[in-house]
Amino acid sequence: MQTTTPLAKRTRLDHKWLVLLAIGVGTFMSALDGSVVNTTLPVTTRDFRSDVATMEWVVTVYLLVVSGLLLSFGRLGDLRGHRPVYLTGFTIFIASSALCGLAQSPLMLIGSRAIQALGAAMLFANSPAILTKNFPASERGRALGLQGTMTYLGLTVGPSLGGWLTEQFSWRAVFYINVPVGLLALWLSWRFIPRDAPAERAEKFDRAGAAVFMAGLIALLLGLNQGSSWGWTSPAILGLLSGALMLLVIFIVIEGRVANPMLDLTLFRSRTFSASTASAILNYVCVYMILFLLPFYLIQGRSLSPSQAGLILTTQPIVMAIVAPLSGQLSDRIGARVLSVSGMLVLALGLWLLSRLTLQSTTSEVTLALAVVGFGTGTFIAPNSSALMGAAPKHRQGIAAGVLASARNVGMVLGVGLAGAVFTTVQAQNAAAGATAIVMGVTASFAVAIGLAVLGIFTSAIRAA
Repeated sequence: MQTTTPLAKRTRLDHKWLVLLAIGVGTFMSALDGSVVNTTLPVTTRDFRSDVATMEWVVTVYLLVVSGLLLSFGRLGDLRGHRPVYLTGFTIFIASSALCGLAQSPLMLIGSRAIQALGAAMLFANSPAILTKNFPASERGRALGLQGTMTYLGLTVGPSLGGWLTEQFSWRAVFYINVPVGLLALWLSWRFIPRDAPAERAEKFDRAGAAVFMAGLIALLLGLNQGSSWGWTSPAILGLLSGALMLLVIFIVIEGRVANPMLDLTLFRSRTFSASTASAILNYVCVYMILFLLPFYLIQGRSLSPSQAGLILTTQPIVMAIVAPLSGQLSDRIGARVLSVSGMLVLALGLWLLSRLTLQSTTSEVTLALAVVGFGTGTFIAPNSSALMGAAPKHRQGIAAGVLASARNVGMVLGVGLAGAVFTTVQAQNAAAGATAIVMGVTASFAVAIGLAVLGIFTSAIRAA
């Protein structure tokens, strides 16, 4: 068994907050990038004289590549060390951000975003593992909560900063801004993240499992992402979803037979790990249903301007940023179960308040509902993430981090796909009602989300701790 020297232990304890700073700056940058790009799409579409369907791939390809590679890079971090994989991811992310800014065609921009997603997957899949290794269990929730705060700050600042940079300079500045911020984060990470040794046992990387998983997940997410535009019963969507199911079944078979699987299925024997994963997916489904639906209600239903709607929507991430580190710190004292259940319960209450909005509802009522949602989600995220990471052994921290990040991405696509399907169906059935049809579609979608949040209360309650 590998022993930790007093010097190494002292270094880790002395530098743990600097490690958090390094991870936090990187987290802020990646969250900022993820939220800022959407604001530039109308401008890039015009500048390239392209069409919206083509430029949407700037966002879609990023999502698909990141999601497909999270588990692979988490596993690679377990085998080769999380620090080198993380630093490599930063280098790729910074270089590809510059390439995005230099793009001279839609195809070049889409290709550069795919490379950027490669680096982002390395960051997302290893940052929780690095924090978990450098913080004692008694402070793990607090650290993950503070990382969550940086995520929410990036999501909050992103749209307004992206709009300002685009107006003052160019849409290219949205990508160039990643270079100085990324270099700072890279230096902090290189300087303060301690070196971690590769796996003691000479385990092989499961290439077959990685390839099948990536293909299956990309097929699933692409089918869910494009279902509304291509038609849910179209041959392309049915083929993608059927193929995804087949590939993911093959993946499970492979992982059960190989000596060194990419995804250690024995992790799911832990009730805490399984329940935390399911709860995370359900939470993210609900959150992204809100992010998808509220702009329709505010802009199309209430005739607010995009800037007015954006200001109202910042309520949720601001509250989440305040609550998350407090909840994480409290979970270190009392455990994750009570806070996770409470968070999902408050989220369900917030969704109920949103489902009761009408065309006559005041801005204060919308803001209050979003604040309740933000409070519930902020209460839930850090304790649930801490429980998931704590349920995995040290040599499987990368896989656990990959599962956690995959839960977020899968929840996002499921949430948008589910909300889009319910909303468009109900709206089409009541098209003659005008703006009221939008409210009816939003209300029906939130009713579904409430049911999922209630299911999340149950999955959070059955965990072992």
